[in-house]
Amino acid sequence: MSQSNNGNHNADDEITSNNTSLAALDINAIDSIGDKTLDTFYHHDTLLPIMIATLDYINERINDGLTLPYFIDIDPERWQEKFKALDIYVTDAIEGRALNLDARDKDYATNILSYPSDLPTAIIELMPVLPLGELVICHEVVATEAKEQNKTVTQHISHLLIHGVLHLLGFDHELGQAEQDEMERFEIEILASLNLPNPYI
Repeated sequence: MSQSNNGNHNADDEITSNNTSLAALDINAIDSIGDKTLDTFYHHDTLLPIMIATLDYINERINDGLTLPYFIDIDPERWQEKFKALDIYVTDAIEGRALNLDARDKDYATNILSYPSDLPTAIIELMPVLPLGELVICHEVVATEAKEQNKTVTQHISHLLIHGVLHLLGFDHELGQAEQDEMERFEIEILASLNLPNPYI
């Protein structure tokens, strides 16, 4: 992907802790996404709390016995204590369409694509920071969907970020109704913790 860094959005060296979660967030964008859009909708200080809220929620569920599909071979306590890192890339409809075609063989731009880190367990155990993977967000699609669904763009991005992180952990609503119901419940409860509305009503 052709990426450009924005000085206000690069957080390679920033580690933030909140309760049980530790997270680093790096945000980049294609050149066609202007600084105003990034500052308004994808500012680091706006997105990081959503990431942390998601990880806090997952940590609570792990304590209740939840298993993370993509990290099933890692000791849960070890997973919880590791720093987590997430990359976000904001793109336009042209590149978004090409990426979706390459990743999913679907010839249209979609709202978000998830690319898990997919590292071997032995490697993850040795790493001080656990890379969750990358989320690719197509801003044009997100803005259009938000208008169609009578949501603010910020609300829709918040939901999609949570949705994407859950995908990076291995949850998949396309596997069946039970998996869809579980994932939607997680999203609704995480959004509620951020005082954001249920996106499914």
